[in-house]
Amino acid sequence: MERKAELKKAYKQTHTPMGIFQVKNKVNGKMFIGSGTNVPAKINKFKFELKYLSSKIKELQKDYDTYGEENFSFVVIDRLEPKEGETINYKEELETLEQMWIEKLKPEYNNF
Repeated sequence: MERKAELKKAYKQTHTPMGIFQVKNKVNGKMFIGSGTNVPAKINKFKFELKYLSSKIKELQKDYDTYGEENFSFVVIDRLEPKEGETINYKEELETLEQMWIEKLKPEYNNF
């Protein structure tokens, strides 16, 4: 029973990877920058939406349909590490970090 409690506690203390990701069109170099408190899930959501023609970013969807999945990369470009013992609004920090990356890279798909 103690082992189960220890595992449960360890699971609750495990943080999902937070950060900034980039979707890049390998043909024309256009990019989208996004963020999430669970980056792997966010990237999976993007891939799913593009694959099943439901992306809200119409220009990205159009290019994805034209060039195909193999011509797009999905990469984590920055990570946000959780801080021990502090109550932090990670969404606000991620929004700030995302804006910094948008200003730096000027991704075309973010403008639609």
